Amino acid sequence: MAREQITRAVYPGTFDPVTKGHLSLIERACRIFDEIVVAVAENAGKDPLFDFDQRIRFMTKAVEELENAKRIRVIGFDGLTANLARKLEADAIIRGLRAVSDFEFEFQMALMNRKLARETETVFLMPALSWVYLSSSLVKDVARNGGDVADLVPTVVKEALEKAFKSDR
Repeated sequence: MAREQITRAVYPGTFDPVTKGHLSLIERACRIFDEIVVAVAENAGKDPLFDFDQRIRFMTKAVEELENAKRIRVIGFDGLTANLARKLEADAIIRGLRAVSDFEFEFQMALMNRKLARETETVFLMPALSWVYLSSSLVKDVARNGGDVADLVPTVVKEALEKAFKSDR
């Protein structure tokens, strides 16, 4: 019996910075899809702490240590996620939900993506319970104020945060 087509999902985000919550979602997505494309958004509209190339480098380093690393590809992109999903022939767009408060925004985005890329589904995943509270903004705030982020982010990100906020102390 021939194997069906490989399934591919794109997981877009700014990832400023990548956290263990993001990595938890990637691991969960690997249980569902054959290939995960982690798409780091340039997001000219936001004012990220880390530049585009740094965020791509951090994510690449972080996923190298995951069990399914060979099935994960990290890319950078700018523009509409729906266009990227069509270009990659992705079956799904992965979006993370931490709390009910995330749902309204994510639901609106999913409907717009459906309008723009009808052939691509949006799949909502939750991180492991231990990371439900975690966000990149919270991590930056903790690091900015001298808190320990070692258990919240990959080592490469911890070191970059310490360097970024060293002059603030």
